[in-house]
Amino acid sequence: MSVINQPTSGNYGIASLYCGDLEPDITEANLYDKFSQAGPVASIRVCRDVVTKRSLGYAYINFQHAADAERALDTMNYELIKGRPMRLMWSQRDPSLRKSGVGNVFIKNLDKSIDNKSLYDTFSVFGNILSCKVATDERNVSKGYGFVHFETQEAADQAIQKVNGMLLNDKKVYVGRFMTRKERMETLGHPATRFTNIYVKNFAEAQFTEEEFQSLFDAFGKIVSCVIMKDDSGKSKGFGFVSFETHESAKQAVDSLNGSEVKNCKLYVARAQKKNERQAELREKYEKLKMERLNRYQQGVNLYVKNLDDIIDDQRLHDEFSVYGNITSAKIMVDDKGNTKGFGFVCFSSPDEATKAVTEMNGRIIVSKPLFVALAQRKEERKQHLAAQHAVRTQGMPRHLMSAPYTGVIPTNYLMPVAQPRPFLPTNQVPR
Repeated sequence: MSVINQPTSGNYGIASLYCGDLEPDITEANLYDKFSQAGPVASIRVCRDVVTKRSLGYAYINFQHAADAERALDTMNYELIKGRPMRLMWSQRDPSLRKSGVGNVFIKNLDKSIDNKSLYDTFSVFGNILSCKVATDERNVSKGYGFVHFETQEAADQAIQKVNGMLLNDKKVYVGRFMTRKERMETLGHPATRFTNIYVKNFAEAQFTEEEFQSLFDAFGKIVSCVIMKDDSGKSKGFGFVSFETHESAKQAVDSLNGSEVKNCKLYVARAQKKNERQAELREKYEKLKMERLNRYQQGVNLYVKNLDDIIDDQRLHDEFSVYGNITSAKIMVDDKGNTKGFGFVCFSSPDEATKAVTEMNGRIIVSKPLFVALAQRKEERKQHLAAQHAVRTQGMPRHLMSAPYTGVIPTNYLMPVAQPRPFLPTNQVPR
């Protein structure tokens, strides 16, 4: 990372600013041109990715004098640089101040039009602000919540008291003390124990009206909102959401209706989850399955079986191998049309059972074909094994035969065998 240096005699600890929300192509030279207007700059560093060297979107500006840094903070915060407002705050090198939660306020239900500067202007009347940020997505659109970090807890308490429940741009906002995820779990409990919104799907064929859909849930308690998601033409997408007034009503609806059949549709009813929570849950589930598969390969309990007859199905495969031990799964691999691919996998509960099955079943004829049975290998291991086999087979062969692929063309240095002409024999000399 490059740094612009100037002669300095100042103290960086009290003259350093953090500059965030920068465009990726902002350089130290751009920032120097901007901030040198406030006073002598000692150094500037744009923080970059160690591998790609791309900007991380923030930088540190060190002034020679604290008064110049303060002037820049007061007069240049949220000014545009390459069309995007930059966010300035004092550089906090001590993470304990940021993590302590003292003076930190959380605001939600913000209107999409409220940006960092609007939020700063709203809360700056209550005290000195160390940092202020509205959360945004990858397109720089507000997510509807933000954070304000005051210098003192007294200023934060006053902001909570005065602004909580007020209208900002015609939307009633919530303002409260910022809590870490751990604190939220301890205070409010896990989302699964306090949900009021439920997600319902698998009813596309039922063609519910809004009234019919809501009537399914009326019996469980007071409904705050109920909606069926539709496409541009107004046709149901087959899923929707129901919001209850109490958690107990929502839980009862999930317990009673999940898996039930309505108009020949088997409903799926569950707690509504945020996208990031659902992705984290699916990722955890995938990692768990991945580790289970990896453990099966490492323990030597998973067998690969090929050259299977077309009439062999999962049950037949299970029955043929079950005499050698406890089988946890037996699966024939099939294509998109459900036709067998001629191979499958059998997983035993112990390595000894799997070894015995390989010894006894490899080469055995089932229906009309001899089976090939071996310990299953991961793709990477199989590639290494095949490469090793190829190396052994080609050892000692001429180099041009190993490297040249077969093209179907006869080499120029190859002598085609020619049949020798046979002598003509009279009829009476033809051998009989």
